[in-house]
Amino acid sequence: MIAPARIAAYDTVLAVAAGRADLPTALAHARTKLRDERDRALAGEIATGTLRWQGAFDHVIEAFSGRPSARLDPEILTILRISMFQLLHLDRVPASAVVDDAVEMAGKAGKRSASGFVNALLRRVSRERGELPLPDAPPLDFLAITLSHPRWLAERWLARHGFDAASAWARFDNAPAALTLRANTLRTSRAALARELADLGVETEDTRFAPHGLIVTSGNPLLTPLAHSGRFFVHDEASQLVGEFVGARPGERILDACASPGGKTTQMAAAMDGRGTIVAADVRGRRIDLLARTVAESGAPHVHVVQANARAQPPFGDVFDAVLVDAPCSGLGTIRRDPDVRWRRGESDLAALADAQREMLAQLSSVVRPGGRIVYSTCSSEPEENEAVAAAFLDAYPSFHRAGPPLLWDRPELAALLDADGALKTLPFRDGLEGFYAAILVRSDSSA
Repeated sequence: MIAPARIAAYDTVLAVAAGRADLPTALAHARTKLRDERDRALAGEIATGTLRWQGAFDHVIEAFSGRPSARLDPEILTILRISMFQLLHLDRVPASAVVDDAVEMAGKAGKRSASGFVNALLRRVSRERGELPLPDAPPLDFLAITLSHPRWLAERWLARHGFDAASAWARFDNAPAALTLRANTLRTSRAALARELADLGVETEDTRFAPHGLIVTSGNPLLTPLAHSGRFFVHDEASQLVGEFVGARPGERILDACASPGGKTTQMAAAMDGRGTIVAADVRGRRIDLLARTVAESGAPHVHVVQANARAQPPFGDVFDAVLVDAPCSGLGTIRRDPDVRWRRGESDLAALADAQREMLAQLSSVVRPGGRIVYSTCSSEPEENEAVAAAFLDAYPSFHRAGPPLLWDRPELAALLDADGALKTLPFRDGLEGFYAAILVRSDSSA
């Protein structure tokens, strides 16, 4: 009998490879068939790890089989990929069990004629695991093949940052992402939350940069009675910094234009101490439902959830003190947490994404009051979506200008995260954080 976790991982990776779903969606669907929490965890580890190392696995498959991986049946290629991850990266899984299950899976997938090929290739991988044909040089081959990143992206990082930084970035992406929480200060404090979690067997440490964050070091807070209590939210540290960068203050009127799932909305509401107004918008009905649930769980008052398209004329006047435009982007700064992004995105995607981001800024500039600010942010690593978008907006709208960060950023460790223009820019190889960008763009006060 094939281990249930392997079947779930196979279904997940196959769905992602076929373009039917992204990793979180495919994995959530596959996990519905698993009752044991250990199986659910193992399925996630296999699927996520397989997608991280897919480039290296495909290179070995091609070297050992003598044929391009694209010529293999998708089912067989997926079986080989998930099996190689287990053989090479999970020492607690017996190699014989991995190979036997792979052969059986080939038969169940209707590819029994490929069973011998699967058996032979995986046994060779197991035998030669210490000397696989993965290049140490030249630098681009090492990044693209051995460290399993798209060649076009590795080439860009190499050109901008040099080999040492680019390889450190790629290694960061290939390491498992820690579970990071944000204490909801409307209900508790970081220190109090840490004590409550410790009493439930969950150990944490403070985040280095974000003032309300905790990194889980052991245990699972999502399996405790505190889960869904509104006392904490799962929230990446770099993303928390974007919420802090807005500098939300009590009494302000703020528009969160691309708000779902609601992490930054509830973070800003907490910073405002329940005083003021937040309009939290998103365009799709399903994301609106998720956003509304997050806001309700947080207990944040005066948050109004609305369905609106950030690329269309907004139904507001120039009434907002701040507008957060956390724009849909390539996601190339979050490859560690979302490893499928590296294979789903291409260099040709960047221009269309930047066009949409510029359009959002143009539309939303009309709802900022004189003296108010737009905070433009992405989770992209690429300048076309970051600095270039901000610069193009400022060229087109001379009534706006750049501004420095909020007072919190006078801390030296936070000041080190700013670029020459005063924008927030986290770099994985330098900061140990995923790659985010945020710029503050202030509308000139017409009374000045």
